Amino acid sequence: MDQGNNSRVTEFVLHSLSGPQELQKFYFAFFTLFYSSTVLGNLLIVLTVLSESALHTPMYFLLSNLSFIDVCLSSFATPKMIADFLTEHKIISFEGCMCQIFFQHAFGGAEMMLLVAMAYDRYVAICQPLHYVAIMSIRKCTGLVVGSWLIGILHSVSQLVFVVSLPFCGPNNVDNFFCDLPLVIKLACTDTYVLEILMLSDSDLMAMSSFVLLLISYTVIVVTVQRRSSLGMAKARATLTAHVTVVTLFYGPCIFIYAFP
Repeated sequence: MDQGNNSRVTEFVLHSLSGPQELQKFYFAFFTLFYSSTVLGNLLIVLTVLSESALHTPMYFLLSNLSFIDVCLSSFATPKMIADFLTEHKIISFEGCMCQIFFQHAFGGAEMMLLVAMAYDRYVAICQPLHYVAIMSIRKCTGLVVGSWLIGILHSVSQLVFVVSLPFCGPNNVDNFFCDLPLVIKLACTDTYVLEILMLSDSDLMAMSSFVLLLISYTVIVVTVQRRSSLGMAKARATLTAHVTVVTLFYGPCIFIYAFP
């Protein structure tokens, strides 16, 4: 902390998984393996879609962008966590902490909106197959992806602008392996109750609105698939199952960690 009349926190202490040195080395190898697999798997999807002309379709275009966002979302804090397993003092600078908060919400918000775009793509493909090519043009798909990124970045800026101006002058221990916004706010040397409500409301509004849109889209798709029985609908059902699995894996932890509190 800076010394002076107005002391200010210049770094935060992260509390990752604890244990003896041998266990820390196991954590290092374990999470390195899973992180590398996640990054390589998603990059392989991106490269495959780019290199295979038969996959230059709206669905795979959106899928490759989802894989790219997954790489970004996996990388904003995980490499730091893995490196910390080999160090005794798990410290991050104030600026680094703010960057983690920004990228977490930017990538997370962009992925939420992109999942909605993918649900819309499946809705058009299954419910309006004759108009699919006309509706899901490359221009529209590009607009959906750019719009997802813009919404994610705007959401992140709206969260970060209040945190940067908060006075941090006392405790600096973050009970997580990265700078999680709700935990960092609680370390401010002022009453943050109203600010916490505003920030959580902002995040919950974005998460729940996109989740409701997804529910509506997939409900309509499921009803349509059940009414029709054909080989095409069987393929659509398989694709739909994969989409629902991704949505469940993404929103499940978010709702459990953030919405319940």
